[in-house]
Amino acid sequence: MSIKTAEELFVHELSDIYSAEKQLTKALPRLARASSNPALAEAFTAHLEETQGQIERIDQLVELLGIRLKRIKCAAMEGLVEEGKEVIDSIEEGPVRDAALIGGAQKVEHYEIASYGTLAALAKNLGYKDAIPLILETLKEEKSTDEKLTLLAEGGGNQAAAKK
Repeated sequence: MSIKTAEELFVHELSDIYSAEKQLTKALPRLARASSNPALAEAFTAHLEETQGQIERIDQLVELLGIRLKRIKCAAMEGLVEEGKEVIDSIEEGPVRDAALIGGAQKVEHYEIASYGTLAALAKNLGYKDAIPLILETLKEEKSTDEKLTLLAEGGGNQAAAKK
């Protein structure tokens, strides 16, 4: 990976988050099935639909900017997805697993927030004015999902786990 320009960095970062979102679409149904809390399962299902929209938005960015994504695999998301599998395999279904799933999902959201924040800053610096609203829309969704997960944790998910 030889990145020499801000444009190359933008394409690399966009390619990386595209891979991350694709991986997430495969992981979210598994997380929903592993949740014992119906509200958490619904949050994972709703985020799957949102993630599919975010992938479409990346496709719009590619077309808008006339760029080609690199065929790379996001190693960070691969690790986060693997952590989720380990939680499912090692923690009995119930409130403790749900608390761990919420924590893992928030790690994912924080990674995505950092990625889209970086892309927004790069787009601004590169003068990609038409791309910025698309990136910021996704960034807003990721922050909203993180807030919803926090509310699930604070609204009883972690309290139920603490009683186990």
